[in-house]
Amino acid sequence: MVRNYVYRGVEGAVKKVADVELPELGPKDVLIKITHASLCGTDVHMIPHGMALGHEGVGIVEKVGSEVKTLKVGDRAGAGYLRESCGHCDYCLKGKDIYCYERNIFGEQEYNKGTFGDYYIGVETYIHKIPDNLSSADAAPLQCAGSTVYSALVSNTAPGNRVGILGIGGLGHLAIQFSAKMGFDTIVFSTTADKEAEAKSFGASEFYLLSEPEKVVKPIDVLIVTAGRYPDWSRFMKKEILARLANIVVLSAPTAPIELPSWPFFFETYNLRSSLVASRGIHADMLAFAALHGIKPAIETFEFTEEGFKECLDKLNSGKLRYRGVLVA
Repeated sequence: MVRNYVYRGVEGAVKKVADVELPELGPKDVLIKITHASLCGTDVHMIPHGMALGHEGVGIVEKVGSEVKTLKVGDRAGAGYLRESCGHCDYCLKGKDIYCYERNIFGEQEYNKGTFGDYYIGVETYIHKIPDNLSSADAAPLQCAGSTVYSALVSNTAPGNRVGILGIGGLGHLAIQFSAKMGFDTIVFSTTADKEAEAKSFGASEFYLLSEPEKVVKPIDVLIVTAGRYPDWSRFMKKEILARLANIVVLSAPTAPIELPSWPFFFETYNLRSSLVASRGIHADMLAFAALHGIKPAIETFEFTEEGFKECLDKLNSGKLRYRGVLVA
């Protein structure tokens, strides 16, 4: 058996640990040698719990189970947040397997399994083949961040919508690109004016300071919230800024509660919803869409070592990472 090394939280730090021997593959399993893994904010939340980290990984298929049909040795493949679901409940049958009550997602089960490691074993139908014209370094952040923003957009928008993106970070900069390539007027809000040029380089059609939402020239139909802090909702919940019946889609999960002004929430009739990463079919569509339209995350690369992980983590925690950190083996 091959012994696998994984990165996990150990007394507040992240260490490379000789963890477990890799089991024999099941008939539908795929063994991936990880070459690139991206750091997500969810990983940071899991460090104190001592679990194996990583859910944005890409690598080379080294071995497949006897019943695997869609992947072969030598293929590039990615693993993400959703690891498995039951396959027979209403959610799964409707292509919404991320909501399956028996789902296996990062952080809820299999605490010795993560993409920050030498190897990763996943179920064939939850592993995604990487398109040829998408580099492994660029594909890694798409396994969660790209999947999350793409799912939020396709599930909550309609043709002709004006889409607002609140925040330009690991999620926001990808949301801008996907929204623009989908053909939406893409309106970006940020706390700092010096991000305007960058936002427009990602595809933003309009840019406003978060402190000045009233300058919006036309109401927004969908607001995607990706920032690490929630806005002053009372300033946004005005029909001149958010159109009546607008969807407010929250992707970030700060510890602060969501406190909404009840009067405009009811009488302007806003729809507040959260959104998780994509189910498998939408995830596959996202990768194809990104490859077709040249959507790439802004990344910084680090060595796949304890020192490289620490450097990446420190930069993320300081707010200086632009915008996804990728460890390269």
